[in-house]
Amino acid sequence: MKISTKIGASLLVLWSLVSCDDLITVEPQSELAPSNVLTTQNGLQAVLYSAYSNFQNQEPTRNRINESEVTTDIAFNTGGGENLFLSQFINFTWDPSLGTFTGDTWAIYYYCIRDANIVLDNVASVAASEAIKRQFTAEARFLRAYSYAILYSWYGPVPLRTSSTTTKDLARATDDELKTFIETELTECVADLPDPGKEVAYGRATKGAAYAALAKFLLNTKQWQKAADASQVVIALNYYSLFPSFTGLFRVENEPNVNSANKEMIFVSPCLNQAGYGNWFMAGALPPAFRTTPQIPAFVWTPAMANFATQYRLRSAFVNTLAANDQRGQLVVKSYINTSNATVDLMTTPDNARSFKYWDNSTLGNNSATDVPLLRYADVLLARAEALNEVGGPTPAAVALVNQVRTRAGLANLPASDIASMTTLRDAILRERGWEFISEGKRREDLLRHDKFISLALARGVTVANANKHLLYPIPQSEIDANQLAVQNPGY
Repeated sequence: MKISTKIGASLLVLWSLVSCDDLITVEPQSELAPSNVLTTQNGLQAVLYSAYSNFQNQEPTRNRINESEVTTDIAFNTGGGENLFLSQFINFTWDPSLGTFTGDTWAIYYYCIRDANIVLDNVASVAASEAIKRQFTAEARFLRAYSYAILYSWYGPVPLRTSSTTTKDLARATDDELKTFIETELTECVADLPDPGKEVAYGRATKGAAYAALAKFLLNTKQWQKAADASQVVIALNYYSLFPSFTGLFRVENEPNVNSANKEMIFVSPCLNQAGYGNWFMAGALPPAFRTTPQIPAFVWTPAMANFATQYRLRSAFVNTLAANDQRGQLVVKSYINTSNATVDLMTTPDNARSFKYWDNSTLGNNSATDVPLLRYADVLLARAEALNEVGGPTPAAVALVNQVRTRAGLANLPASDIASMTTLRDAILRERGWEFISEGKRREDLLRHDKFISLALARGVTVANANKHLLYPIPQSEIDANQLAVQNPGY
């Protein structure tokens, strides 16, 4: 069972407790009565599941993917209501009042942090075994630290709330304080997290997830040796491996909870064909009047599926860098057959190819059941390769890691010109990451790390792109208004 369904059931119980005054007067009070909810295992588990629900929430996940890619050389968007805010990301005209900052990042991760803090503040007194207490503590620390890592990547240092009783007005942590906190929490929670494959429910945290999240945080903060070491810990678990088929990796029937041979997904946003739990990305990636495509003949649109007015598109210059024999290109749709049985060449319109990474024939309305990968093994391999290269240049170990990913994609090993120097391998890894992680929301952080986020925007004609302003997003205006000690990022 995916954790999404368990979260839903637990939250219904929890929400009913806090919204029904009549339950308070029931005698004798049950273990899940409002006054007791935080002293029982089931009650505290419901709060922990709420933290997971906020972190893995599918709707903000889709928006974060788009907002992290239309700002880069990969993605583009037109049409529909979503273009009203995505165009601001495309053109670098976002400002603190833009609601998506609050709803899709700031608030949702602070909700997760709030729930994690409630768990941590109350776990000592809960009526449960010591093993359960340690597990709940470790999972809450993982979710809290990972939330801060994502907030840091968007906004820089943010207020560090480590208790549910923290005052409303709180100054931003220093850069060193927040980085140290994230690293320490992700490192220390590992001892009480289960080994990968031993988690209670699919979608919950494991030792592999904690070290993979740590490796990516250290990589993005350019702590190269530490990033290399953390990624090696994930590799040394001897559990994860690349799924043999790139195109099969994302299929519902191959998700790890269904197909035990899939050892690539480390931590995901679990999705179902249900409202509130579905992956909405495909509804925006479908071109007008789509029926099927020669590239993926197994996928056939039905009237049960939504097709949004907004259009999630890929930039032609990027698509054209994919080699013809690169299997990852099979999920980049360049032509399709519409409902009138006419073939439409998407490449005749600039920036109009589509990412079909999340197609699902069982989609109902907006809701595909294709999980969104947050951490996967290919990312760990490329993270270690990049870190090793930054430490010691194009070593055989670094090159071999990149070639593992290329081999799965059906490509030959890196050519000699790509491994001639630290610089050439650095550029090759960035290209590889672009092809590998289309529609997974990683491109902005990759370009920032490679100091190319602003230069590539300027090259696209985004003349307002400014390194003194746009490397961070603005603290949401709602936070500035609510927190008297909040200080806005420069330029906003």
